[in-house]
Amino acid sequence: MKKMRRAVVVVLDGTGAGWQPDAEKYGDVGANTLAHVIEQCHPNLPNLTEMGLLKTVGMHPDDEDEPFGCYGTMLERAAGKDTTTGHWEMAGLTLEKPFPTYPNGFPQSLIDEFERETGMGVIGNKVASGTAIIEELGAEHIRSGKLIVYTSADSVFQIAAHEAIVPPTELWHICRTARRLLKGEHNVGRVIARPFIGNPGAFVRTGNRRDFSVDPVGRTMLDVIKSEGMDVLGVGKIEDIFNHRGITQSNHAAGNDACADAMIDFLKKDHWRGLMFVNLVDTDSQYGHRRNPQGFAGALEAFDQRLPEILKLLGEDGLLIITADHGCDPTFTRHTDHTRERVPLLVWSLGIEEGIDLGERKTFADVSATVLEALGCKEKLDGTSFYGDIAL
Repeated sequence: MKKMRRAVVVVLDGTGAGWQPDAEKYGDVGANTLAHVIEQCHPNLPNLTEMGLLKTVGMHPDDEDEPFGCYGTMLERAAGKDTTTGHWEMAGLTLEKPFPTYPNGFPQSLIDEFERETGMGVIGNKVASGTAIIEELGAEHIRSGKLIVYTSADSVFQIAAHEAIVPPTELWHICRTARRLLKGEHNVGRVIARPFIGNPGAFVRTGNRRDFSVDPVGRTMLDVIKSEGMDVLGVGKIEDIFNHRGITQSNHAAGNDACADAMIDFLKKDHWRGLMFVNLVDTDSQYGHRRNPQGFAGALEAFDQRLPEILKLLGEDGLLIITADHGCDPTFTRHTDHTRERVPLLVWSLGIEEGIDLGERKTFADVSATVLEALGCKEKLDGTSFYGDIAL
């Protein structure tokens, strides 16, 4: 069975493929990010369609040719619907216990300790949309200099500050302080810096966001591939999600266009062998949470247009996997958070069979198992590889 020289895993952040059987626990029954975006906005996705995207949500027209890619869906086995849990499981590390969440805000004792350590006051401390809370509290923050602290349905401690009041580098330092404090029962998945600019009524978040994650609690495919002497390239916020562990080189590009450029730049370089792990965040952060299906559709179209060049540059010994880390249905009206959904699974290479239905996988960890087998790694992690089902 042919081994691959390179594997590229692309995460279309928040692009779910229909609510999971346990979605009722999360209040997410009825969510279906992909299907609803396609039904409402009719995006032009010729390349993703040929890879099998419509098959993953049961929308492939009967009169069209079968996909040339392999396709299926994956269920998330770990509890939760957040970025860290989804990416870690995809990388072969499935959490047994979910990260803590704070539907009523953080305990006052924790906020008091944070204020003592940073020497700065706090406003907010509640569950909120990131764009809504800076509109609500941005002017007060500018007047008082106090930090805007908020959370969501995910396990996140988010700190927003105007760049003219708290420069990004200072905000990142404050986030590192918070990360140090958030341990034990308050070991949240991510501390997120949310810098913004502008004036009241016209605040805009900037590309200086940084995520400060907990260190992975076990081995991931990044650790394995690096330890076996290969390269691990991170694009976008991948380095943050894995707390810089297991990565040999990173391009912390901000936004989908910049991340696609970084992918292509890496693919044009022939010296590396191993894994490139890419997160395309705009579908989630710019359009999913903001409940903007038309923008979501546009982001999918933009990525679709880049696919031919990506496929061409993969060559004969490259494997491409396109998937997601959770849902974020922009048509969902019960909340503005992530949605508990299965995710699409698209696989392509010149060295595999075409049009194989991979079915519904029991865990995101099947991505890791497949990548490790395709690259010829000796160490195995969680999940079941489907590489033997598709390799020529």
